[in-house]
Amino acid sequence: MAYRPTWSGHLKLSLVTCPVALYTATSSGGDVHFHLINPKTNNRIKMQTIDPDTGPVERSKLVKGYEVSKGEYVLLTNEEIQSVRLESTRTIDIERFVPADEIDRLYWDNPYFLAPDGEIAQEAFAVIRTAMERSGQIALGRVVMSTRERILALEPRDKGILAYTIRTDAEVRDPAVVFDGIRDVKPDRQMIAIAEKIIEQQQGPFDPSQFVDRYEEALKKRIEEKQKGRKVAAVAEPDDTNVVDLMSALRASLAAKGKGSARRPAKGATGKPAAKRAGSASKASKARKAG
Repeated sequence: MAYRPTWSGHLKLSLVTCPVALYTATSSGGDVHFHLINPKTNNRIKMQTIDPDTGPVERSKLVKGYEVSKGEYVLLTNEEIQSVRLESTRTIDIERFVPADEIDRLYWDNPYFLAPDGEIAQEAFAVIRTAMERSGQIALGRVVMSTRERILALEPRDKGILAYTIRTDAEVRDPAVVFDGIRDVKPDRQMIAIAEKIIEQQQGPFDPSQFVDRYEEALKKRIEEKQKGRKVAAVAEPDDTNVVDLMSALRASLAAKGKGSARRPAKGATGKPAAKRAGSASKASKARKAG
C-alpha cells in the first residue's frame, strides 16, 4: 500500500531546487483502541459540540479562535489561517550544515522520509542527497506543518533522505530543575566495577524486532478471555525490594547473569541478524547521539 505524503513542496540547496514529498516514518501506536460505551445500553457514546448558551452546534459551522484576554477571542477561518504563507510553507530551504554530535538528543523529535516527487525531481534530488552524504554532516532547514514552522534535520538514508523535526529551545525544559536535587554521591569503586561487568554481560546489537509491546499483547489476551466468558484473574503486585546490602545485591546479579547464556540477535527471513540488515540505520543512530 502506497503511503500518502504528509507534506509536499520543494527541497532547495542554494539555487538547486526539486519537488519533494514528506512522509511520516512511523505508525501511530498499537492495535487496541477503546470506545466509550454506556454499560446500561451497550451503545457507543457520541461526542457533541455544544455551545453553553444555545446548545448543540454543527462542527462544520465552527471557526478557530485565539484568546487575547479572558473570554475574548479573535476568530479566524481556515482560509485566513492558510493565507499566512512563508517561503517554508512550500519550500525546505537548506540553511546550514552542522556535525551530528552538535545536536543534543533532547531536540530530536519526529522522523519523516523525504523523497523526490515525480520523475523530473530525480536528478536534482540525487545531486543534493549525494553531496549531503559526502559532507558527513546534518543539513538544517525549515518547513511549515500544522500551522507551525519547524526546523528539519536532514541526513541521507538508503536512496532517500531521513528528516527529523527539531524542537525549538522554548520547547525543551531545563534539566537542572529535575537534576539539581540529585545529591553528589561518590559510589564505591568495587561496586562500580561489578556494575560495569553486569553491563558488559548484557551488551548486544540493537534489533528492534526483539522489542514488542508486551502490555498490548497482555491486553489483547485479557480481552479474548473476557470475550469467551472467562473470569479475569487478578495480578499480584510485586513486593518492594529493600536492598540493605548493595554490594551483595550487585554480586548476586553478576552471578545470576553469568549462569545465563548470551542472547543471540533474532534472525529474519534472510537468516542474517536484523541488526546487520539495518544498513544505514546506524547512521541515523549516530546522528541522534550527542550531549
